[in-house]
Amino acid sequence: MNLPIGLRAKVVILSLFLLCLPWLGYEYVWEMEKYLRYGQEKTLEGTTQALATALHERPKLFDNQASFLNQVEKGRDLYAYPLAGPIQLDGKLSDWDLYQHRTLSYSDKHVIYQRSETEPIDISFSHMVGKYGGYLYGFFNVNDPNLIFRNRKSLRIDRNDHLVMATQSPDGQFRRYIIANTKSGWLSAFELPADPSQSMPVTPESRIQGQWLKTAKGYNIEFRLPLEMVGSKLGFAIHNVNDTKTRQLVNVIGTSATDSVASLGTVLVPSPEIENIIKGMSHNSSRIWVVDNHGRVLAKSGDIRSSSNTWADDIEVNQPDSFWLHFKQQYILPLYYKILTRPPQDFIDSLQDSTELTGSHIEKALSGKQGSTWRLTPDNKAVVLAAASPIWIDDKVMGVVIAEETTHGIRSLRNRALEKLFNVILTIMSMGTLALFIFASSISSRIRRLRDQAELAIDSQGRVRQQIVASKNRDEIGDLSRSFSSIVSRLGQYTHYLENMSSRLSHELRTPVAVVRSSLEHLGLQQLDEQSQKYVSRAQEGVSRLHLILNNLSEATRLEASLTQAESCRFSLKKVISGCMQGYQITYPDQLFAVHIEDKVMSCDGVPEYIAQLMDKLINNAIEFHQPDSAITVSLTQYHKQAILKVSNIGPLLPKDMNSQIFESMVSIRPQGINGKPHLGLGLYIARLVTDFHHGSIKATNMIENGIEGVEICLTLPLSDEK
Repeated sequence: MNLPIGLRAKVVILSLFLLCLPWLGYEYVWEMEKYLRYGQEKTLEGTTQALATALHERPKLFDNQASFLNQVEKGRDLYAYPLAGPIQLDGKLSDWDLYQHRTLSYSDKHVIYQRSETEPIDISFSHMVGKYGGYLYGFFNVNDPNLIFRNRKSLRIDRNDHLVMATQSPDGQFRRYIIANTKSGWLSAFELPADPSQSMPVTPESRIQGQWLKTAKGYNIEFRLPLEMVGSKLGFAIHNVNDTKTRQLVNVIGTSATDSVASLGTVLVPSPEIENIIKGMSHNSSRIWVVDNHGRVLAKSGDIRSSSNTWADDIEVNQPDSFWLHFKQQYILPLYYKILTRPPQDFIDSLQDSTELTGSHIEKALSGKQGSTWRLTPDNKAVVLAAASPIWIDDKVMGVVIAEETTHGIRSLRNRALEKLFNVILTIMSMGTLALFIFASSISSRIRRLRDQAELAIDSQGRVRQQIVASKNRDEIGDLSRSFSSIVSRLGQYTHYLENMSSRLSHELRTPVAVVRSSLEHLGLQQLDEQSQKYVSRAQEGVSRLHLILNNLSEATRLEASLTQAESCRFSLKKVISGCMQGYQITYPDQLFAVHIEDKVMSCDGVPEYIAQLMDKLINNAIEFHQPDSAITVSLTQYHKQAILKVSNIGPLLPKDMNSQIFESMVSIRPQGINGKPHLGLGLYIARLVTDFHHGSIKATNMIENGIEGVEICLTLPLSDEK
């Protein structure tokens, strides 16, 4: 049933309002997240500015790190990577597997000396230096098909394959060291004269420790030396000798020349002093980097994957264990997080082990301004905010402080806000749904009541049985109820007029018909000519038919009146039907009857004379419509507590949709004037009145079986309980 326009508009407006609430709340949370990100960005910039302030105007922190270079050359300028633990000096290089991505390779592009340009360069090596504790560790994996060890009997230590290490020590002195072994094993290290033209005399250097290990492709050198021996300048060179007889130097490949301080490259060792300054930040959620003006990492503190701070604090107040808390954690939150995403802790941090940093924020800081940038991790699981501030020394930017944080804290805050928003929305939607359900139930119940009243007001025969109670509500359904009440009231008045019209006609026409009839009788006694006598006879015939019509009308009217005052009694339905059928067989000797009456006691409460009158109408109707020489079948059976009376005849079928209408007053489907008698369609109407009085039901159906057509009228009457 369609709702009235006004009610439909109310429901639509209320539904749209409820739908707007989630959208507005969701937009508000996203807008809040934007401001939180902006606040996080400004907070992180403030952190970098505070740390940079602690490093301003402290040149010793940077001069020692070779920050004065205009340009850093990869391979020449080295970086001592922070090691996770001490290296076992066995020459097997297995401890360096974790740092293979930091290894530098050197070949013919890094030749420092070549005896003859025609000779092929058959050596190469991979190299790395690292820092752990107070030591500088390093290794050389040398590919050399002709390994020449130092001769034990010779005083010269440079006429064989060897490693030269040169540095400018922290005290500013140029120092050179040589590693030349007579066999695989513990390193034999010596300090060379500062003058590069001299190779003698040499002094043993026990502070340089390590292993020389021969391999299938050459040899490995694994070493360590105290950081106090190394300054900001450092160079390594592998000297290659291929002939054991001549022992002449063939070529030299290295990180840089080792003959002077100016030729040396640089080495950047993460600054312990700077690390001590930023060490306190390891308890923060930020990861702090300090880089020089070439982007090389001087110090690092913190881990963005494991830290937490105010942004990521659990803002959930400790709540007592309750049914709601258990229900929320067990059912509601898993549903929410099908839409939301929890910040992961296992994202890929591509900068975790970086030794050099680049980015627009660093470039901006190197130009003297604060900068920040957002980046997405390679696995797209986390967003990282990075902010940078410059470190000033004598109006020159000597380094940059960089702080990094993930947005996990903000995402957690956003999720908590969305959780609360969803809880509010769920509550509002539940209450709204309940309100709409109550509202719709109220509307539907009122409509159902109106429908029930409308159905009860008019019975299946179209008669008005009761009035519709008009509603006092001032809405559309109330207006509809009042309209229905008015319609049923007017229809009841009109139906009452039609129902009483037959009795009024019968009463009003009897007197003039009697006058006409008596006049025609007196006129018939007069001596009239043949032509006049013909007209008088026809008039008398018409008056007789009119009198019969009045009698039929009176019969239905009298029956309706008598039914209201009739007194019921208990009688045997079997005896009444049997007696009627015996009378019909005498009354209609030429008509065949097939009678089947079940031998059971069938007692009814009612008036047996009315049942006999009902049988008269049914048999009369069957005789008028039956096919000549065919039998009329009458059966009486008992089914549970009901008596089933069936009267059927072979003949024409009922027209379509007339099964129930033939039991209405003044409805007839027979041709007018059969046997010269008028038919007003009151016979089956009287049968229905009698059936209703006895609380039964009557219906007519068409029969089609084996090519034989007919009509069957079935009467069902309730039986009385035997005592």
